[in-house]
Amino acid sequence: MLKRTIPGIDTGLLLKDAGRLLPAPSRRLFLRQMAGLGSLLALTGCSVTDSPSAEALLRTVSSYNDWVQARLFSPDRLAPEFSRAEITDPFPFNAFYGEEDAPEVDAADWQLAVGGLVDDKSPWTLDRLNTLPTRSQITRHVCIEGWSAIGEWSGPPLVDFLHLVGADLSARYVGVRCEDRYVTSLDMPTALHAQTLIVTKFAGKTLPRKYGFPIKIRVPTKLGFKNPKHVNEIWVTNDYPGGFWEDQGYNWFSGL
Repeated sequence: MLKRTIPGIDTGLLLKDAGRLLPAPSRRLFLRQMAGLGSLLALTGCSVTDSPSAEALLRTVSSYNDWVQARLFSPDRLAPEFSRAEITDPFPFNAFYGEEDAPEVDAADWQLAVGGLVDDKSPWTLDRLNTLPTRSQITRHVCIEGWSAIGEWSGPPLVDFLHLVGADLSARYVGVRCEDRYVTSLDMPTALHAQTLIVTKFAGKTLPRKYGFPIKIRVPTKLGFKNPKHVNEIWVTNDYPGGFWEDQGYNWFSGL
């Protein structure tokens, strides 16, 4: 059976490009362990001479990336924090839609649904969330599109919330659903990280609509698309929840 070659495919460059998707420590490990394309071919059992095989190869690389990053992640390693003088002003808007299409949420009617492997599934109002102790951080948002910005975020740590609702902290995932139909998910160690916040304020004021009112999940140890806005549901699960971009091929772990 003849195999159809994609014009311009260079298998060596494909391997190098796959390695670039990983952060520096992961990249070194990847290139050391996958020094030749033959290793990847053996792993996938396919050729990179046609499009489906190339896609299968890249899916394997992405899964390997998740595996490596999860093992490099340390719950004790903090993302860099900055001074107020370093804050990006204005902080850019980012979403899969225009700023004028950001959800308009009525705080009086809004509730945060809680589900999955938790003891207390009762919903939370914004007023109730605002009674929880908060933490502030000035951290960098890193977008997969190549830009970054520094902002000040405040709110209760997600770990405290998970303890309050009696979450099974041995579960694998925390899923998040939003008013704008956005969905994403975190590994449990990241959800329990000290800098992962349920954000209710930006720059010391009520979180603006364009940045995610009434709440967003701020995860400074991950790429920006893992920081969902306009959140209306959190659930704990052992079943892989996927996500809006993750289901379209973006790397799931996406750590920094």
